[in-house]
Amino acid sequence: MKHLITFLLALLLMVPAAEVQAQNKALEKALKKEFKAKQKEFKKGGWKIYGTSRSEDVILLKHFDKLSNMGEDAVEVVGVASNFKSKNVGVQMAYNNAVVTYAQRAGSQVKGRVVSDISGDGTNAESEFEHFYAAYEREVEKEIKGELEPSFSVIRDNGNGTFEMQSYFIASESAATKARIRAYENAMKESAAAQKYAGKISEFIKEGVNGE
Repeated sequence: MKHLITFLLALLLMVPAAEVQAQNKALEKALKKEFKAKQKEFKKGGWKIYGTSRSEDVILLKHFDKLSNMGEDAVEVVGVASNFKSKNVGVQMAYNNAVVTYAQRAGSQVKGRVVSDISGDGTNAESEFEHFYAAYEREVEKEIKGELEPSFSVIRDNGNGTFEMQSYFIASESAATKARIRAYENAMKESAAAQKYAGKISEFIKEGVNGE
């Protein structure tokens, strides 16, 4: 009987481990598919790896390997820059765009939840939140800057003396969540409505920010 109990306990422990392994394999398969798709996209679009002597394959493999290792905690953010002549300016433009893109995504997500969960309950608070949305996005821009880790950039020549760039960044969702909470705490000071519904909005802020 003792051996049977031990066996059953071991079996119960193996089931979650098997589920995690299956999830990891599914993620690895999906990332490999994304890797191949990204290779084709860059080749078709005339994009070249910028700012490193490493090959495109190595850079992309390192990028997707990091995403794989981080699992669900990984957040990928892409910044774009267009019609610039100085490549250094292009790098800064793409970084700024990534920051703004993430902030707008975070703001839109919270706004959507407020509209569906708070205003949807019959509370006419939408107009009261407008200042909060703007303040929150500004604060997210400030807070997320320290969490975006550059991964790689690609560039292409427009043929008229100007260039385009795409810069890829990776952030930890757990760290990004803390950044959004800090942003919320600062933005909330500017909105009586946000303070009134602080409990619900705090939960919205803690949700992962989804890409479009």
